Amino acid sequence: MKTKNTQPLMSRIWTLGLLVLAASLGTVAVALDTAALDKEVSATLDHFYTLNDQNKSLAEHATGVLVFPAVTKAGVGVGGEHGNGALLEKGKTVAYYSTSGASVGLTLGASRHSEVVLFNTQEALDKFVNSKGWSIGADASVAVVKTGAGGRYDTQSLTKPVLAFVFGEKGLMGDVSLAGGKINKLDTSK
Repeated sequence: MKTKNTQPLMSRIWTLGLLVLAASLGTVAVALDTAALDKEVSATLDHFYTLNDQNKSLAEHATGVLVFPAVTKAGVGVGGEHGNGALLEKGKTVAYYSTSGASVGLTLGASRHSEVVLFNTQEALDKFVNSKGWSIGADASVAVVKTGAGGRYDTQSLTKPVLAFVFGEKGLMGDVSLAGGKINKLDTSK
């Protein structure tokens, strides 16, 4: 009795996963359309404000607001994520950033979501701005904020120096987390 050879199937799955990863991370090298990104950031903030009555006040009192309008995650066995965003101080864009990451394991699907990160202290903002490859998941001062019953936030979370919000999830992906992604400043001088 012949046994079925699964090697070609596994090879194809890994190849597809690597292609998805390369496609998602390869977008970093594409020229950044800052005007279009600024419009997306503005629309994302407007949407963020409608999600909870407290969001606009939280953003207005933050020292810095980092917005990623669309972070795309995809993978089959090997996964990747990527998105471009902007850092705002006092409502004005001061720099552009990308978030990207890769994972190996039980990854299957594709999804897209938005992220807003509020830096509530100058110290937290300075730490972010001066870092090389900052990661939300690696910084203990970050609270990933979720709404509780009645749409209220956990008041203890709101006292953290950095608040991170994920919203607008679309697609099918088993994991929507902020752990593992690295955030790097983009050079827009070219």
